[in-house]
Amino acid sequence: MQNTRTDYQLALQQLTDSALPTGAFAHSLGFETYIDRELVADEASFGRWLGAFVAQQLTYSEGLAIRFCYEGVDLAELDQLLSGTLLAREVREASCKMGGRLLEIGREVFPSPELDTYRTLVSGGRAAGHQPLAFAVVARSLGVPLGEALAAYFFATVTSLTQNAVRAIPLGQNAGQRVLRNAHDAVAAAVEVVPHLSWDDFGAVSPGLEISQMRHERQRARMFMS
Repeated sequence: MQNTRTDYQLALQQLTDSALPTGAFAHSLGFETYIDRELVADEASFGRWLGAFVAQQLTYSEGLAIRFCYEGVDLAELDQLLSGTLLAREVREASCKMGGRLLEIGREVFPSPELDTYRTLVSGGRAAGHQPLAFAVVARSLGVPLGEALAAYFFATVTSLTQNAVRAIPLGQNAGQRVLRNAHDAVAAAVEVVPHLSWDDFGAVSPGLEISQMRHERQRARMFMS
């Protein structure tokens, strides 16, 4: 039976819920390095970092990978290309760890032939199992339109990062909610940009973000794995 709009919306809410046990609470994806250097220290500075992260890495790497998956690009090839765009080892490993958990959750909760195909590639060593691709495979099999899938994935990432910043900076809970509200425009803009990008844009990320992610590996004191 084909999923109705209500069916996929409910499934999408479950798939992007902050309580989904993918391990996102353990990753800062580089903002902890900015905290250590005292460049991110409050609501305003974290909001600026988050805006840059959404406009760059989320848009040009993960968001574009989700679109290519929806367009039917070979998953093994796309997985390898995504590994190549994530230059920082910790971030690359974080993507695979969270992707692996999402593949297992999807197998139990949202099974599909498409998901089985990706899991087989991963188990056979032909793919790493990145989070955005695992999400895209599940969302596409549920009948979620691309625009809604992008918006949900982007905002779920923003939410987990903000929750982590609330603990790490620390920010107050109300400040975290203000950051999330202020991120709406950045997420909406990213959703609009992704459909107009090309293969030449894949992996075009700010060097500052990547350098901070690489420096985190050698940071003396830290709360997060990336």
